[in-house]
Amino acid sequence: MADVRLLLVGDVMGKAGLNAVRRLLPRAIAERSVDFTIVNGENVAGGVGITPQLAAELFAAGADVLTTGNHVWRQREIRPYIEKEPRLLRPLNFVEGQPGNGFGVFETAAGVPVAVMNLVGQVFMDPADSPFSAADRALPKMGKAKLIVVDFHAEVTSEKRAMGLHLDGRATAVIGTHTHVQTADEQILPGGTAFITDVGMSGPHDSVIGMRKDLVLSRFVTGLPESFKPATGGVKFQAVLVTADAGTGRASRIERISVPQPD
Repeated sequence: MADVRLLLVGDVMGKAGLNAVRRLLPRAIAERSVDFTIVNGENVAGGVGITPQLAAELFAAGADVLTTGNHVWRQREIRPYIEKEPRLLRPLNFVEGQPGNGFGVFETAAGVPVAVMNLVGQVFMDPADSPFSAADRALPKMGKAKLIVVDFHAEVTSEKRAMGLHLDGRATAVIGTHTHVQTADEQILPGGTAFITDVGMSGPHDSVIGMRKDLVLSRFVTGLPESFKPATGGVKFQAVLVTADAGTGRASRIERISVPQPD
């Protein structure tokens, strides 16, 4: 079968990140002949969470599926929305009974099934069930989908690397999110799984992981509480493009993307 090109966009941070995605995502899809797009919308609502309106804007910009992470419930209005919108995922290994779904099977425009799974890490994160066990239980439920993409929203590089190795040969791609810093370790693992520790951040890079530098520095220097606010400068669109065989689900190429937003 033909190759499928999968675009995975890093954490969209605040209004600046949303504007960058609205401006640059359609261009990236067209120029790179993308078949399916996954966007992490974890931080689009002022840096913490996502709202129904913001989700709709990301879908309108070209996202086929939205993934999230530890901040997904910070905006209360998302709870009823996520129950009725299967294209918006929350981490699969959250406490049982929470709204929404942690994975789904979707299709490209050409009708090729693509499964997307959202997981959250345990190390230095809020309590969650084992992402490794959750992934093992979910994989047999992917139906006919050979293309399986995992967004692993986790803090530490070792846990992300371990997940990539755990799913090597069973997932098309294991893509790390959450730390907002794009790593330079993109590779195809021995079993044919594309991996990167962190895809990076679509948002303001003249910042401390998307927040205003002065406010974060004040917190570190004085040790006093500070209310963080999203930054606005140095905006970049960051993503990875994965090329995979639709018949086997094996990835053949992974490419890092980091594009400054034009003035």
